[in-house]
Amino acid sequence: MILVLIIIGLVVLFRSNLPKAKGAKGELRVARQLRKLKDEQYKVFNDVLIRTGTRSSQIDHIVVSIYGIYVIETKNYSGWIHGNENSEYWTQSIYNEKAKFRNPIKQNWAHIYALKEVLSDFQQVRYYPIVVFAGSGELKNIVSKSLVIYDHQLFQTIMDKRGTPILTIEQVNKIAAKLEEINIKDKKLRKQHIHQVKNYAYERKIKEESLICPRCGGDLVNREGSFGKFYGCSNYPKCRYKLNYRA
Repeated sequence: MILVLIIIGLVVLFRSNLPKAKGAKGELRVARQLRKLKDEQYKVFNDVLIRTGTRSSQIDHIVVSIYGIYVIETKNYSGWIHGNENSEYWTQSIYNEKAKFRNPIKQNWAHIYALKEVLSDFQQVRYYPIVVFAGSGELKNIVSKSLVIYDHQLFQTIMDKRGTPILTIEQVNKIAAKLEEINIKDKKLRKQHIHQVKNYAYERKIKEESLICPRCGGDLVNREGSFGKFYGCSNYPKCRYKLNYRA
């Protein structure tokens, strides 16, 4: 009986940690691509947590170079991935099962806005948002002007973005020093960030289910566009929040 309980406990523990393990594996695959960059030309930061005002932002990877700053959001999914850069959610399809997840492009832009705030002394910086899928998922029907790629394409994508330098090596080093200074490494504060994100996601879900705009508090009303029905904020055009229509 004790052995059975131990086995059950191990199975529960394994399942509860599976998403974390998959995410960590994806981050390692991306980090492996970034290690190909030359140290003297590129400064790489992994898992950066910064605070702006009362909010904190956790950024998967940041690359600082003379060509600009690459801000990388990593996702690890299987199945088929469908998404539009303007949607609030994307879809993961595995056979007949579908699941929603937050639009990674919008997540990444939120990270860029946070970086612009903490790096306000460097107005001339150009930011390159990149969403990287590191799992076995296949990108299908992705409508986006921003880069959405597979992990094995990351190094070459960064190489292709080289152009006229906009920063000096000295400026790159100053930005890198600033990021090193503001990166929150305290474990307690990092746990608080995770708790904050979960609370925000729960509040957002409740508001959406009540057809309340989580961005501005307006009503989410039925609208119809070129791609069919959707819910749009009643405060449009000041607020452009959209939500997929549910019958």
